[in-house]
Amino acid sequence: MVYQGSREIVEKGKVDWITTGLYLLFVTLGWLNIYAASFDLENATSLFDLSGRAGMQLVWIGTSLLLAFALLKIEVGFYETYSFIFYLAGIGLLLLTLLVAQEINGSRSWLVIGPVRLQPAEFMKFTIALALARVFNTYGFRLMIRNNLLLVSCIILLPVLLVIAQKETGTALVYLSLLLVLYREGLPGGVLFMGVASVLYFVLGIKFSDVQMGFLSKGELIAIILIVIFSAAMVWNYLKRRKEVLIILLLLVLVFLGTYVISFFSVPVDWGITAITAFSMTGLYLLFLFFRNRKKHYLYILLFMIGSFVFLESVEYVFYDVLQPHQQMRIKVTLGMEQDLSGAGYHVGQSKIAIGSGGLTGKGFLNGTQTKLKYVPEQDTDFIFCTIGEEHGFIGSAIIMILYMVFILRLLNLAERQTTTFGRVYGYGVVSVFIFHLIVNIGMVIGIMPVIGIPLPFFSYGGSSLWGFTILLFIFLRIDKSRKRS
Repeated sequence: MVYQGSREIVEKGKVDWITTGLYLLFVTLGWLNIYAASFDLENATSLFDLSGRAGMQLVWIGTSLLLAFALLKIEVGFYETYSFIFYLAGIGLLLLTLLVAQEINGSRSWLVIGPVRLQPAEFMKFTIALALARVFNTYGFRLMIRNNLLLVSCIILLPVLLVIAQKETGTALVYLSLLLVLYREGLPGGVLFMGVASVLYFVLGIKFSDVQMGFLSKGELIAIILIVIFSAAMVWNYLKRRKEVLIILLLLVLVFLGTYVISFFSVPVDWGITAITAFSMTGLYLLFLFFRNRKKHYLYILLFMIGSFVFLESVEYVFYDVLQPHQQMRIKVTLGMEQDLSGAGYHVGQSKIAIGSGGLTGKGFLNGTQTKLKYVPEQDTDFIFCTIGEEHGFIGSAIIMILYMVFILRLLNLAERQTTTFGRVYGYGVVSVFIFHLIVNIGMVIGIMPVIGIPLPFFSYGGSSLWGFTILLFIFLRIDKSRKRS
């Protein structure tokens, strides 16, 4: 049916076949790799045996396909109308899970209903994305109005806090990836930059905390130099004042050069005090520029400097007094500060051995020794990628990553072609979740990111994750199917 307006037509469109085809390919390859990862040399079962992981995954795939078909048949207005209801229901499930769930593998995030285990946190991803899309689609909505920004932040942060209380840090970080949606819808790039800078300060503050450079550790010293350089870059970015940028950088160089010269005369020097001196001089110079030029940007940059310093000085407290010992060890292993191959680093160590043993072309389907002998824990769930690397080698792993890249680029294309704010915002929410899962899961399997326990989309074993990803994706495909076209 076609509804004609002045110049706008609402068509009964078709489901995007490229995305749907990639989805079917992923779940099929995932099923085969789950069979390979869980294959028992002594008690071999068939692909269709329901007593095995592959057989059960086939059941989840079948129900997911039915779910996808049902989602495509629902009128798109239903998702927008009831988006807040879905969100509140999801919050209710998280609260229920926190109260009644038993502890499994150190977390209270699973609802056990007879033989079925469900993880409500997986389904919260699409409800948050729907709620954000509904809010942004409100007439006259502007993100940078204080109340609007507070509302959007609460929509994201409330489930984050509930999931952290369940001790599911990985899923909480997935929710935070939805901040990328805010960036697309008008959040200043400086906010995203501050997030990246905070991660950098954290890494420097922890990795080089044991090496003292006088008053400060080596990590703090490097971070303070970076704060000054970042501040100079912000002066250029927001004010385009080349002379002021050069003065800030010149002050930094002269202070450190002067200390270096003094050290030649056998005078004890404290590089930490030198860094603090350069930092303080930069701050005072920005304050002077603010009063002289009456531009708030100088004050904002000064506040960035102060906030960065406070964050840097809180890093060690957060790391050693807030994080759990196992979380500390995982971060230390990732940063190369500890080996612990028999403890926190065991998963990653065995995973890297499995992937490395696959070589260029791999050992072949069902021929992986590391996975068949069960050296890699969680090899059919969070560490499924190591099975791909061992049995199909670098070429097979590269093909999977290329397919995922095509999938993400296609989703970005679909999000950008939406003609409603609701469709675009939800589409970017979908993209954000998938990008985060892919980067972090593959990153932790190859040892460049901490192990935080999140699945590889469509490949990892589990009904909750497969259903969650299917719902997330096919609601978007339904929205895209009914988009308005000129």
